[in-house]
Amino acid sequence: MTRRFDYFIVLADMRTGSNLLESQLNTLDGVTCYGEAFNPYFVGLPKLEEVLGFSLEDRERDPLALIDAIRNAPGEMNGFRFFSDHDARALTPALDDPRCAKIILMRNPLDSYISWKIALETKQWRLVNIKQRRDAQVTFDADEFADQLDQRKAFQQTVLKHLQTTGQAPFYIDYDDLNDLEVLNGLAAWLGVGSRLDELNQHLKRQNPAPAQSKVTNPDEMERALSQYDRFKLHNIPNFEPRRGPSVSRYVGALHTPLMYLPVRGGPEAEIIQWLADLDGVNPGDLITGRNQKQTRQWMQSHPGHRKFTVLRHPLARAHAVFCNRILHTGPGAYVTIRNMLSRRYKVPLPAKGDLGTYTLDQHYEAFSAYLRMLRSILAGQTPIRVDGEWCGQAQTLEGMSSFTTPDLILREDELAAALPELARKVGHKAPPMPVKAKPDAPFSLEQIYDAQLEALTTEAYQRDYVLYGFGNWKPL
Repeated sequence: MTRRFDYFIVLADMRTGSNLLESQLNTLDGVTCYGEAFNPYFVGLPKLEEVLGFSLEDRERDPLALIDAIRNAPGEMNGFRFFSDHDARALTPALDDPRCAKIILMRNPLDSYISWKIALETKQWRLVNIKQRRDAQVTFDADEFADQLDQRKAFQQTVLKHLQTTGQAPFYIDYDDLNDLEVLNGLAAWLGVGSRLDELNQHLKRQNPAPAQSKVTNPDEMERALSQYDRFKLHNIPNFEPRRGPSVSRYVGALHTPLMYLPVRGGPEAEIIQWLADLDGVNPGDLITGRNQKQTRQWMQSHPGHRKFTVLRHPLARAHAVFCNRILHTGPGAYVTIRNMLSRRYKVPLPAKGDLGTYTLDQHYEAFSAYLRMLRSILAGQTPIRVDGEWCGQAQTLEGMSSFTTPDLILREDELAAALPELARKVGHKAPPMPVKAKPDAPFSLEQIYDAQLEALTTEAYQRDYVLYGFGNWKPL
């Protein structure tokens, strides 16, 4: 039978029980865990000078060579432990490799934090002889705990996303499982090794088995601080939109000026593109766009001092513009298939075949209101209609951008008259042109139909954008 894995990585962090897990793995015949092979300050274990012939200096020069050495070392299965602050050059290759088994070790983050504080105080990081156990009470520091928690969550999210996008499944094991013989033998079976544990390795002892409150000098303060954490995400704004890519091909660079526009679709794209063209006295078609990531990165490197910017539009104004441009009519640029689905399946009262000759203001209000109600369902993934870039959340677009780059400036449409010329002056233009305002939507402007009900419907659909970017009620520009 062909074995699934060639080697393993234990993804953990300090004081999660990784030493204990390593000792249990090393008890299995033919299995060797080579410690913290990529710790920044030592290789393997603090007192070791080398692992498999690799000194710290050797590993610094070529970390991937050490991974190869571990993979090919004698024995049935070898691996190493990796923490969030270890050499990141070793992480991606291991995560990318489906022949590397991913073991994710978890522990209550409060217990990890207190254990870490006690170890710092007592200088005792491992316990072999219970008679030598050193005890201490430590002070809970809310800010320190928050920083450590954020670092570990970011690491866990990075690992999770990488495994999801590469279609791999890890083996999860909890700190409390490290003395469960059946779970450990299940891990051995998952790794594909032939040996099993007859009994637990009792060499290492749990150092601080007492309740958390008894280990700190300020339990009341700790309890108050922890009560601020929203464990069940009661205040979380649900977000069911699919993750978006950076859409680099849509970025627009000025021909001569070191400015690049990162569009949020549904915003004043045409007006900003025209302003960039006017800035250098060229036509919009002369601007730099349609580039891939490599070409865009080369542009950045060849334009030192460049500035990248994006523009947010009020969610209601954006929704109305997209509705008029993509849904209401059936001409060039219209999303006719989606329009038909909205009309026939979801009964959005759109004029037949885009005939706007007899379309009234009241009909427009009714149709746009129905569209806003549908948006909430579309964004929540409750319909087969795609979450298009024209109507996805603006926060989601910016998150997608961040996977490649981040804008230096996030501007609002209502401040462009002052902000864009000022941005141009910062990169050397003495008399930059004024941007033009977007034309009113047709056949009716938002100002003609605006009321509190439309604002409320938009807020329901785009709650994250309202909260994250501080949008208030819409006002005409």
